[in-house]
Amino acid sequence: MSGIRTPGIERFHEPSVLPAEEELDRSLRPKRLSDFVGQAAVKEQLGVFIEAARGRGEALDHVLLAGPPGLGKTSLAQIIANELEVEFVATAGPALERKGDVASYITALEPRSVFFVDEIHRLPRALEETFYPAMEDHRLPITVGQGAGARVVTLDLPPFTLVGATTRTGLLTTPLRDRFGVTHRLDLYSPEDLGRIVRRSAGILEVEIDDAGAEVIAARARGTPRVANRLLKRVRDFAEVRGAGRIDAAVAREGLKLLEVDEQGLDRLDRDILRAVCEKFRGGPVGLSTLSVAVGEEPDTIEDVYEPYLLQRGLLMRTPRGRVATELAFAHLGLERPETGQRLF
Repeated sequence: MSGIRTPGIERFHEPSVLPAEEELDRSLRPKRLSDFVGQAAVKEQLGVFIEAARGRGEALDHVLLAGPPGLGKTSLAQIIANELEVEFVATAGPALERKGDVASYITALEPRSVFFVDEIHRLPRALEETFYPAMEDHRLPITVGQGAGARVVTLDLPPFTLVGATTRTGLLTTPLRDRFGVTHRLDLYSPEDLGRIVRRSAGILEVEIDDAGAEVIAARARGTPRVANRLLKRVRDFAEVRGAGRIDAAVAREGLKLLEVDEQGLDRLDRDILRAVCEKFRGGPVGLSTLSVAVGEEPDTIEDVYEPYLLQRGLLMRTPRGRVATELAFAHLGLERPETGQRLF
């Protein structure tokens, strides 16, 4: 697919027909900074930088967005393009395997375009040097030929904005990280902001929801808009099949109970992780690789998706020797520590 080159319109290098669920997810994303809920400091700073770049007719400086999954990094990248009224081109770090892959993207960019690289921490190290001259000098050296006859041809590039998104800032090399002029870290959302997001999304989905129903969903959304929207869609299904189509607090609780999401927002795998540490390993410490085998989940998924929320809720601790369950974890599962004399297994 060659892509759409209309200013402010996304150009994704993916099949033109998206699954219905993915189309729906994209429809819930805010299109402008004014529609983006939460992250007030990030919004204010980006608004100033965008307005200044637009006033000068320049490309915005390169932007690095960091934080746990589902907090709106992709949405903010698209919003930057929309606010600047420029083209949006998206890819991901693992999809870039050769220097030619990078060259094919950035040589096709229009002036002032936003080039979004998701999971930029997974960019192969050998490719990072390809980005350095492109980001700093808008030039791309390309080696033509092989052996003794090889020569380097330098291509001039139009000014563009690289927006990188990462859940693992520590995995970025210092030379790459230092080339971003704007760096923001997104934090988990408050229940109040998530409630606003749930009500906004409900309006787009054309589902009736009252404030109490939105608050129940928001309280169990793990501080993450993506989770809030996912829970809303599933509770909507429950309301349509087993209710009157309207979401109130009672319907939200029943729907979330069916989804096995408890009052603290923990799902079945969250509880499996805690239960494994508490029961199988007597509260820990237990290494990440051992824990991943015990629950049947990839270590990266546990570390990036599940652990941040468990740590934030004070249910799990990271120590030099491994993961340790807290007193709150035992209490949440209705267990006592083995030291009390009560056998857990």
